[in-house]
Amino acid sequence: MTHDLRVGVVGFGWMGQVHARALSRLLQHYPDAPLRPRLVAVADNAPDDRTARAAAAYGFERTVSDWRELVDAHDIDLVCITGPNFIHRDVAVAAARAGKHLWVEKPAGRSSAETAEIVAAVEEAGVQAATGFNYRNVPAVERAREIVASGRLGEVEHTIVRFLADYSADPDAALSWRFRTEFSGSGVLGDLVSHAADLVKHVVAPISELVVDRATFIAQRREALPGAMHYEKGAGELGDVENEDYVSALLRLADGSRAILESSRVAVGEQNTYGIEVHGTRGALAWDFRRMNELWVASAEDGEYLNAFYTTEYAGPTDGELSRFQPGTNNPIGFDELKIVEARRLVESIAGGKPVGATIHDAYDAARVLDAMIQSSDEKTWVSL
Repeated sequence: MTHDLRVGVVGFGWMGQVHARALSRLLQHYPDAPLRPRLVAVADNAPDDRTARAAAAYGFERTVSDWRELVDAHDIDLVCITGPNFIHRDVAVAAARAGKHLWVEKPAGRSSAETAEIVAAVEEAGVQAATGFNYRNVPAVERAREIVASGRLGEVEHTIVRFLADYSADPDAALSWRFRTEFSGSGVLGDLVSHAADLVKHVVAPISELVVDRATFIAQRREALPGAMHYEKGAGELGDVENEDYVSALLRLADGSRAILESSRVAVGEQNTYGIEVHGTRGALAWDFRRMNELWVASAEDGEYLNAFYTTEYAGPTDGELSRFQPGTNNPIGFDELKIVEARRLVESIAGGKPVGATIHDAYDAARVLDAMIQSSDEKTWVSL
């Protein structure tokens, strides 16, 4: 018999709604799921009735303005933490101590120290905790991971990972919490580099050493009006941007290979330009999120090293979880489907008592990388993890 998994969502902006959609659709794609999500409550302190309208569209049983009320509720089993970075640690620790399972978006904490607090609370309570590293759930990325592990590329020599976006490229965009270190912990590091670090670890190998340069290209922005969205224009006094817009890094990986990482939140002309290239002694592969269901693979297995051009391999039903959504090769899936995969793996973790998919420990690994990057940039030196 499938039992209810009673869900509360903290923060009901875009990502909170993505979580709600993923959980609502779970049984449509995974009818064998061991638990049936039920959307019980959502907590958000939006200044108007935006949350109530959105919650009604998703069928939540109630809304509250204080996340503590949701965490303390006896009819909640799982807490989705999708609000701003500065509430993640407090909500996650409180929820774990209350015996709730967690689905927390990255960065889980504003630092590795905060993330370690969540890890400790989760381990002490014996609950399950998933982290939102959704790009590892892409079927083509799962195929890339298998190709690397199989030795088809030979020994990996170097990797290039790029996460470029334009969401902060407008210099007139408001000085929201994202640009204040007290509230965000970091800039593009927490937003995008955390994803990039996890992708490198998932597909190739963990990062062992690094040297980093950071830059803030838009040094000041106008204060946001109360309740303004992140993308709205600033209208108040000018204030300082306290964290980085751009990061570039040289990486040494645990397998002895090298990597280059580049990430920006102010790259004009780049929208979700997220991708990875892996070059080995006998071949190479490349993946780009903008063409999520394709993988480009080059092979020199026949000895033609000089003219080993790329061919396109399309994700098919045998890759990752694609068959749960589409019946044939090159029937694309999208971002929301990656979150359904994440939800499935969390539900499996809760039902079985053993972690499946990206966990809070993966979030801690990424947080350690981000802290090392800050240290390297500040000290202008290589840092070992």
